[in-house]
Amino acid sequence: MNSYGEFALLYDELMDDFDYVAWSEYIQEILKNNGIGKTSILEMACGTGNLSEELLKKGFSIDAFDLSHEMLAIANNKLSNFKNKRLFKMDMEEFKMDRTYGAVISACDSINYILEENSLRKTFNRVYEHLEDGGIFIFDINTEYKLSEILGNNIFIEDRDDVFYTWENHYHEDTGICDFYLTFFQSNNGSEYRRFDEHHREKAYSVETIDRLLKEAGFTEILVYEAFGFRGIKDDSERINFVAKK
Repeated sequence: MNSYGEFALLYDELMDDFDYVAWSEYIQEILKNNGIGKTSILEMACGTGNLSEELLKKGFSIDAFDLSHEMLAIANNKLSNFKNKRLFKMDMEEFKMDRTYGAVISACDSINYILEENSLRKTFNRVYEHLEDGGIFIFDINTEYKLSEILGNNIFIEDRDDVFYTWENHYHEDTGICDFYLTFFQSNNGSEYRRFDEHHREKAYSVETIDRLLKEAGFTEILVYEAFGFRGIKDDSERINFVAKK
């Protein structure tokens, strides 16, 4: 599902609390811990290219894809000065590249956007096929606790200089899916506002389910951490990180 339309133009502004430098350093530390240096990386659901940009600055070779035309257009402009990168429009469930990689990464809970277990199984199989022997798959998810207790059935409001938005969420216990309904009012000249709406959906997956699907895909060593460190997870962990080795 292409969830990012007009929102892509505001994405970087509204995600300014995400520290992509720290995130890239965390990924580099994971790579180092697994004996991987300046390898080739494939980023799934790359968005506007913020994480790819930081990794490119560190000398990594990056291929990246996203399903959103709008996101990719911004990423392409942002990464135009880097030579060791390629961008593609692809889906996580069905992507097919012309090479394998030392690492595949997916950040910002993109995996939660896969709403069916069988689709997640297909994604993990694709990732496994695109990794070199000894390569690793790094990704994070929003936990069931966060989707059901923190985000779910809550309304958030933010008022900035040029944009006002409401974020209304509904968590469905029977499916584990959280619906996000966002309404934006963007200022054109300080007095008139343009409205547009976005609908996003994320599914809560248990650690046990993800561990099982990764093993079915062929991964042999699977580590789980509370992001963005190397501690074990807790019942109230909101974001957790997986590292799966081929």
